[in-house]
Amino acid sequence: MRGEAALRVAGGELVLRPTFAALVAAEAELGPLFALVERAADGRLGLGEMVALFWHCLREVPEGLTREAFGEAVAAGGLAAATPALKVLLGQILAGR
Repeated sequence: MRGEAALRVAGGELVLRPTFAALVAAEAELGPLFALVERAADGRLGLGEMVALFWHCLREVPEGLTREAFGEAVAAGGLAAATPALKVLLGQILAGR
């Protein structure tokens, strides 16, 4: 679906969907989304911020997956593996649907 991104973590694939509710929740935790996009463009987006955005945008949270375990799995997968999904989400934040 347009705007969705796939993220491989811990041997599985999770779908990220930047719905209005997901982005509002992310913004409540991380601050204004435009500032988040600016930090990402400047290379100043922290791992914790990226994981928080991903967490809020998860279409479904697998049973038993905690946010901490999710963050560990994203970190273990490496930033290079997470970057394509991040680019899709940031693009949707800027462009909308």
